[in-house]
Amino acid sequence: MANPAPTTDAKKTQKAPKGDELSPTQRLAALLILLGEDTAATLLKQFDDNERELLCAEMANLPLLDQKTQGSVLQEFTQMAIDASSSVGGSVDYTRAVLEKAVGLFKAAEIIGRVGTKRTSVAAMQQIIDLDAVSICNLLKEEDPQTISLVISYLSAQKGSEVLMTLPEAVREMVVEKLATLASTPIEVVETLGEVLSGKIGARVSRALNQTGGVKSAAAVLNAMGKEQRQTIINKMDERTPDLVRDIRMKMFTFDDLQTLDVKTLQKVMREVDASKLAIALSAATEQLRTAMLGALSKRAAETVGDEIGNLGKISLREIEATQNYIIDIVRKLEADGEITLETAS
Repeated sequence: MANPAPTTDAKKTQKAPKGDELSPTQRLAALLILLGEDTAATLLKQFDDNERELLCAEMANLPLLDQKTQGSVLQEFTQMAIDASSSVGGSVDYTRAVLEKAVGLFKAAEIIGRVGTKRTSVAAMQQIIDLDAVSICNLLKEEDPQTISLVISYLSAQKGSEVLMTLPEAVREMVVEKLATLASTPIEVVETLGEVLSGKIGARVSRALNQTGGVKSAAAVLNAMGKEQRQTIINKMDERTPDLVRDIRMKMFTFDDLQTLDVKTLQKVMREVDASKLAIALSAATEQLRTAMLGALSKRAAETVGDEIGNLGKISLREIEATQNYIIDIVRKLEADGEITLETAS
């Protein structure tokens, strides 16, 4: 517990210390007194509880200072302020700027997220997704595909597709590829990216978000595009990453989406599907989907498939999924050949 402060009379009897006789804490306490109550109160808020208590104790017990000592204290801190404003030192902002030029924004954010000390909320991304597609594109046009894909993963499929189509054609398929392969991103990276990008447009944000990326996100963005635009991107990607394109196609139109097609389209699909495989695919389907698909068959064919479903033994989930993907492959081939359209799918 701090000693009680001496009375004014008691202080007058103490010998005024010289500037070099004051401890560092006493010099800081003297500065706070010289700066006045309002400024001292503002500065005290910057210290933790222990430091604040120590300073208050020194302020309460500090002897009267003559003008020379007061001048010495002020001169010392003035020189420190000048040195601080003109000195060269490291900083997170400087390091980030260098890294961005060296390795790009995304990798820079990843490194800063590990070594930097400044943190910001992921909600900083909110201001970006509130922008229109053209503004987002202008904000991201100098960034690498990895960074663009991360931002698009926060957008709705419709807005994501608009941003994608605003980008240069050569960049689009790279962004979709990065989006489809976007793994779970460390929160520090997202925070840093949000901070940097929000700083470019400058306002405060408040809502929290969840990062979404991967094949499903890429498929949703592509589905929101026009058929020709979508096909151009997929064809170019297919030349480099055919396996990834197949995964994206599987997510772009799922087996459950078959129930959204009209009867004539389903009939065209059913003519290409082997009845035994259809039975396996429908064995785990919802009643609504089963009714829709069997409704596209003749009465006799539907009864045959129904009987086969009833006679199936235990089927592994892997076999069911493989058979459903086989049917989706047929759907995609028919669409690519112009035999059917999937625009009615949800």
